[in-house]
Amino acid sequence: MKKLKKLKKLKPVFLQGLMAIIPIAITLYVLFWLVSMTENAFGGMIRAVIPDKFYITGMGVVAGLLIIMGIGLLLRFYVFKKLFVQLETMFDTLPIIKSIYGSIHDLMSFFDSSKKKEFSKVVSIDLMDNGCLLMGFVTREDFENISTLMDGKDNIAVYLPMSYQLGGYTVFVNKSKVKAINMSIEDAMRFIFTAAVSTKKT
Repeated sequence: MKKLKKLKKLKPVFLQGLMAIIPIAITLYVLFWLVSMTENAFGGMIRAVIPDKFYITGMGVVAGLLIIMGIGLLLRFYVFKKLFVQLETMFDTLPIIKSIYGSIHDLMSFFDSSKKKEFSKVVSIDLMDNGCLLMGFVTREDFENISTLMDGKDNIAVYLPMSYQLGGYTVFVNKSKVKAINMSIEDAMRFIFTAAVSTKKT
């Protein structure tokens, strides 16, 4: 019995250690996976050009970073940006590829700081007028070019993401149903995607 009680006392300590190490372990694993994938992909290209004896481990990662930086710089020029837009348009016309590309593109947009402005503010909505609030992001307030969709109402577009998965709903609601929340976009995303489990101070 005494041993059982001692084990019960150790349980909270074990869980505390587990909760501390799991986020770090998963983060390191993802970083290791990304580095390994980059090294294998670009390292193979380099080995096809130079002899193996001249190859140094890590050259693939460096080459990958340089190529990504180079593409980023090229996309700052109008000609290359135009070509990239045409490539995206082509992907959007292919039946199966457009679904895969569109999903990945939307996912990457969440991490694009230059597009955070699309989520202009964090808000709560009482859609059913019953006190049950939904948290979301205002994505658009001006509908002059698609006024027929709004039917002249004083509506705004709010994106309601779902917790623990990629996806959500875009709803068009009257401004009177929306209340601004004093929270940053990043904190709100973390709060929603973890189903309010996030322990970060907001």
